[in-house]
Amino acid sequence: MKRVINAKGASLGRLSTAVAKGLLQGDEIAVINSEKALISGKKQEIKAEYKQKREVGTYRKGPFFHRSAERILKRTVRGMIPYQKPHGREAYKRLKCYIGVPEQFNENDAEIIEQAMKHYVDAMTIEELSRSLGARI
Repeated sequence: MKRVINAKGASLGRLSTAVAKGLLQGDEIAVINSEKALISGKKQEIKAEYKQKREVGTYRKGPFFHRSAERILKRTVRGMIPYQKPHGREAYKRLKCYIGVPEQFNENDAEIIEQAMKHYVDAMTIEELSRSLGARI
């Protein structure tokens, strides 16, 4: 992996745009601590929005929204790249998201995206969201 990004305390949208730009430039990116990224807004509204997204569609055709934290982050990044075009699909394949810090990475060597570290008064972590959706973390 070329770049390792620590998502702890980062805003989900700001982090996702930085990751998407890096992917489209050709970088291989691994995001660690993906469950600790923050989603801004009121908790009840965030939970209701993601619950509604999960209930839309059918189990055969989709759209498919996962419950696990790393898949929520990956899906957010996917929305910011042209994943249905060949270069977007190749960029999406270069993204790896992890819960916690795997053994092959060192948390101290991971870079922190400064523009994503804006903190909000009302925010919840992706871990809280995925637990409310029924994930077992």
